[in-house]
Amino acid sequence: MKTKKPDRIFFFLTLILVLVGVAIFSSAAMGQVGKDSASFTTIVVKQVAILLAGLVLMVISANLPYQNLKKWSPFILLGGLALSALVFVPGLGFMYNGATRWINVGFITIQPAEFLKLAFIIFLAAWAGARKEKIKSLTEGFLPFLIFLALVVAVMFFQKDTGTLMVMVAGAIGIFIAAGGRIWHLLALGLIGVIAFGALVVVRPHVRDRVTTFLDPSRDEQGSSYQINQSLIAIGSGGLMGRGFGQSIQKFNFLPEPIGDSIFAVASEEFGIVGSSLLVLLFLAFALYGYRLANKTSDSFGRLLTVGLVTLIAAQAFINIGAMLGLLPLTGVPLPFISHGGTALLLVLIEVGIILSISRHHGAK
Repeated sequence: MKTKKPDRIFFFLTLILVLVGVAIFSSAAMGQVGKDSASFTTIVVKQVAILLAGLVLMVISANLPYQNLKKWSPFILLGGLALSALVFVPGLGFMYNGATRWINVGFITIQPAEFLKLAFIIFLAAWAGARKEKIKSLTEGFLPFLIFLALVVAVMFFQKDTGTLMVMVAGAIGIFIAAGGRIWHLLALGLIGVIAFGALVVVRPHVRDRVTTFLDPSRDEQGSSYQINQSLIAIGSGGLMGRGFGQSIQKFNFLPEPIGDSIFAVASEEFGIVGSSLLVLLFLAFALYGYRLANKTSDSFGRLLTVGLVTLIAAQAFINIGAMLGLLPLTGVPLPFISHGGTALLLVLIEVGIILSISRHHGAK
């Protein structure tokens, strides 16, 4: 198979997002000081160290033959499922904010769902790529797809991780559409999704609170609606041009998780409508150019994998931003390339590396 240099434009779009992320994170980290024992320098240095490690992994991934992932995809998925099961092992898994999503290996904590997210997309791209026209079939296309999706839904259900589940479903649907799946199958999936989400609202009080908060942000302003109200205050007070870099007020003792899922609100307060709109456009350019790369890829596995990975990253970004703007219920997913979260940050850069690897081979089958 012929190879060439990884796509430069996609690489530079990623690098811009990383650099912008460092700047936004550094400012938001000022609001974290005093909330935990770490100093400002420690928080920022740790984030930069994770970013540098992620960039190294991205370069390594970009220079490895992505086709090996196809061969190993079933084992990669099994590994992701096994790692996710470890969160329920006493002494390894631990609960935070009412959810069991992390494992503690001593010197670091890991969120296995991030590995499962990547493993699932690799497996689904390999499976759908091999289906060809069979993907249009109810019994050989849609039903197996539904079974695979149900498997990860079950895992995420027990981990109480609705946000990551939404991102995974978006990536899976992206692959199914790109593979040629029928629209009426997707409509059926949508109906199943609505019914399942309705059931989730009934059985999960925290999901119900987030939905009612989304429908009525004025409800319980000091409780379940606190984060969205503080986010909207931050975004609104930024005005057209923002307060200026480092000048956010809401990040100090008002916004929960200023370096986490609330970081877009901090950026909006400091850079205003203009700055936050540029950030949204940057993510949009990343997604559209990623889909352009997928469209140029002649290898079916590479094309579907690119679609799935780009959709994962873009969906997570727009779900986070939509939640901070009050356009979607709060989910707790981090903003890619920008928010705190070591596992998520490392995995998103590995995903970019895989896309860059595919871009080196897109001219040959």
